[in-house]
Amino acid sequence: MKIIKQISALDTFPVRHPVLRNGKPIESCQFEGDNLKSTIHFGLFESDKIQAVISLFEAKNVQFVIEKQHQIRGMAVLAQHQKKGFGEMLILNAEHYCVQQQSNLIWFNARQEAVGFYKKMGYSTVGLPFNIEGVGEHVVMFKNLAAN
Repeated sequence: MKIIKQISALDTFPVRHPVLRNGKPIESCQFEGDNLKSTIHFGLFESDKIQAVISLFEAKNVQFVIEKQHQIRGMAVLAQHQKKGFGEMLILNAEHYCVQQQSNLIWFNARQEAVGFYKKMGYSTVGLPFNIEGVGEHVVMFKNLAAN
């Protein structure tokens, strides 16, 4: 059985590290703002083992006029569980959380290889691709939750 529950920033590391920071020091899994009261982390568990994570930060992107926004960071699914719907479950959970918080927009910097996944979930790109040093090419994606 799969369940999603709130976790700590530190609890995200066993998934963030191999998926997003493979080959880098474990400390690179700590993101600025991880421990703010306004930041929330969710883990997807199967058989009591964490398999996927997502973090939501209250963060405004000046490209959007909507006042209350959340940024997804650290979205990761362990390799052996990718393409099983785990990521979709976490995104839907994040959207539900944002609606409860009266946040009307979710945005994030998506890795190029993940753009297709997010487009299937109703997210759009804005602006040109850019490089995050040591991580790779990204593009800003967003979804207006008030429009749904």
